[in-house]
Amino acid sequence: MKKFFTYILLFILTFSFLLPFLIMVLGSFKEVEYVLLDPFFWIPNDPSIANYTYIFRDGIFLRWILNSVIITIIPVFSQMFLCAVLGYIFAKKKFPGREAIFWTFMAVIMIPQQLLIIPKYIMFAQFGWINKYWALIVPELWGIMGVFLIRQYLQGIPNDFEEAAYIDGANDIQIFFKIILPLSIPVVATVGTFSFISNWNDLFQPLIYMTEEKMFPVTVGLASLLGKEGNFGVEMTGSTLSFIPTFLIFLFFQRYFTEGIQMSGLK
Repeated sequence: MKKFFTYILLFILTFSFLLPFLIMVLGSFKEVEYVLLDPFFWIPNDPSIANYTYIFRDGIFLRWILNSVIITIIPVFSQMFLCAVLGYIFAKKKFPGREAIFWTFMAVIMIPQQLLIIPKYIMFAQFGWINKYWALIVPELWGIMGVFLIRQYLQGIPNDFEEAAYIDGANDIQIFFKIILPLSIPVVATVGTFSFISNWNDLFQPLIYMTEEKMFPVTVGLASLLGKEGNFGVEMTGSTLSFIPTFLIFLFFQRYFTEGIQMSGLK
């Protein structure tokens, strides 16, 4: 009986977490506007792909997707590389002020980003970056939390690998690309996944820096679609299409989350 009630409780919790997702996906196949008096308004009586046809027929939504891809993919690859380099330097290299510099970087995390938005807006306006991709790409080229995660990960790798490579005549660049980076694939993939999800789902910064509809990413575009369309099915269709990339990225990199350092596989 204890196991039975445990499974019942788990089923209820699982259904509670999945319910918003079900409302989003099933609601995307519903053509009419929702009626709040009906608790099951999101279940389509006559499923239709008309909302998807409407979304893709409207070229502006495809432009929003393209904008999101541009401002997301570039920071993902730059963070994976730069955070790995900086994490390696802070974890394995000794130089004056290393700890002070690193913890100064970490202290920046405690500053709410909302406090920096006005100075950044003024600076970007002087650069001519308003309604330009640079305003969203350049600040995200590297991430402090990514450096922290990779540094903590690399501190668990024995220094014997580096010392053996130095004895064999390898330099720092060769050691990084042939030893450190292959061993760091799980944490680098994790940093890339977090970066993708964060940049793809970011609403606050694009809402400030992008004022032209053609420059909206999909998050800002969906917010504007809510006021422009007011149709439940169209809104849920856009949300579903926006959710798919993050879901696929998570599935692709999920296996790296559980992988450890396979020392015996080092060649």
